[in-house]
Amino acid sequence: MHTAFYRFGEMAINSVNSPTSSANSGVKTGLVIDSTSQIPPVLAAKLGVEVVPITVTIDGTEYREGIDLSADAFYEMVSDPLPEISTSQPSPGELLDSFRTCVANGAGQILCVTMDAEHSGTYNSARLAAGMFEDGAPDGTTIRLVDSKTISFGVTASLWQAARALEAGATLEQAAQQAEQLAPKITSTFILASLDQVRKMGRVDFDALDRQAATAAPPSNRARTTSDVSTESDTDGPGPREAAETAVYRTRGGDFDTVGSASSLTDVCHLMAAQIPTDIEVRVGICLAAPDTLPYTEALEAAVARMPNVIETVRYRVGPSIAAHTGPGTAGLFHWPAT
Repeated sequence: MHTAFYRFGEMAINSVNSPTSSANSGVKTGLVIDSTSQIPPVLAAKLGVEVVPITVTIDGTEYREGIDLSADAFYEMVSDPLPEISTSQPSPGELLDSFRTCVANGAGQILCVTMDAEHSGTYNSARLAAGMFEDGAPDGTTIRLVDSKTISFGVTASLWQAARALEAGATLEQAAQQAEQLAPKITSTFILASLDQVRKMGRVDFDALDRQAATAAPPSNRARTTSDVSTESDTDGPGPREAAETAVYRTRGGDFDTVGSASSLTDVCHLMAAQIPTDIEVRVGICLAAPDTLPYTEALEAAVARMPNVIETVRYRVGPSIAAHTGPGTAGLFHWPAT
């Protein structure tokens, strides 16, 4: 089966028309998402998505992701040690503005997909904005909120599923339900450049993860950055390998665990790709974080290209709102069922 690869400036998304509308009702649907979704700009434009920027604060200066601060600019600003970085979700007023923009562009109904409500306040901001919107909304305008129960590009996967459903003739509610049903099936497998920023979030039991990692790697191993990982594979010839290994993590349905560890870049990428099921058709999103993580991105794309059940692969950029928490050297992928 042919696998379609899409990249930032090259993406040719022809499977969903813009603007998004339901063939059953003929009503145009406005789509709203925030920038933590890491949605590629070309896909957002194709689907007609309103992307609400996250505020990223670096050493006391506030920036709006994707407007005042690009991914490249962010990576140029951060170094070792990392500056003080924090993020904040959109305000109800910002989301209200996005709803009003959808209506001004002809939408008669709105679907807003947010990051996991347990990890972000965006869903609550959207709920408040929807209440504010109702006071001045045109008669019959409906807003449907979806808590994607996922993060980062997983939010885009949920929205994309809903957009495909709308194009196929689903009602707003049916499309929202499809996005919600997809949530527990969206899986991310990744490595982290540094655990420091993630530990600051306080949402993951790293003591438990360390115990898991110890069962997959020698007790003396430490978590390493992407720059530490050997680029030599097992087939590069004999010779000593570093004892330390890189832990590979996984998130799915709110769970966060360790799937194993490996030493070389090739083996790390093979381990991540091996988490993709082979008995169903899937779509995959592969990330590019800081420029020096490109070898991981390309190795993952090569591994996934050999999987006949992967029907679509999209490369997306890890922007400031996610890299602020993972560090600039993260690498990995998302995968989800194609149907």
